[in-house]
Amino acid sequence: MRNTAVSSALLVMDVQQGIVDRFPADGLLDRLQRAVSAAREAGIPVVFVRVAFRPGFPEVSPNNRTFSALAESGGDAYGVDSPQTQVHPSVAPQPGEAVVVKKRVSAFTGSDLEVVLRSLGATRLVLAGISTSGVVLSTVREAADRDYRLTVLADGCADQDQEVHRVLLEKVFPRQSDVLTVAEWTATLGPDAQTS
Repeated sequence: MRNTAVSSALLVMDVQQGIVDRFPADGLLDRLQRAVSAAREAGIPVVFVRVAFRPGFPEVSPNNRTFSALAESGGDAYGVDSPQTQVHPSVAPQPGEAVVVKKRVSAFTGSDLEVVLRSLGATRLVLAGISTSGVVLSTVREAADRDYRLTVLADGCADQDQEVHRVLLEKVFPRQSDVLTVAEWTATLGPDAQTS
């Protein structure tokens, strides 16, 4: 039976094989594993978000600078069934955990994330993912506009531009969310974490 008192959800976003491979191994996956494990132990649902497209990329407009190059390449690296778009095995979803497929940078755009979060009763989102200036930034902005309470896991995010990463975490995100390390967040989890 589902816990109807749940109000928090951990979103692990774009931590998929083809994206992880482009980032240096700096302990990010280990920290994400700790966050996912702590959420599960506290009864907080984990929702995985990945970006992928149908064959032929019919969802991609030629006007979209971010994704049109993928469509033009004609490859299937970002196809919905491609190994490159699957959640990285180090944080693999367990049976029953939601995996949301999105079509744009924000976790909400072109996905059923809002429906999943409503069914969970989630009003607080804990965000982690790759990249800080991509999915994390876009999702923070959209989630804040949808009136979610937000926490960003600072060391549960990564970006290829370290200065942009720093500015977002120190100056931009604190306006709309709490910014905590994975260790700080997991330390707050206790018997009442699922309703916090």
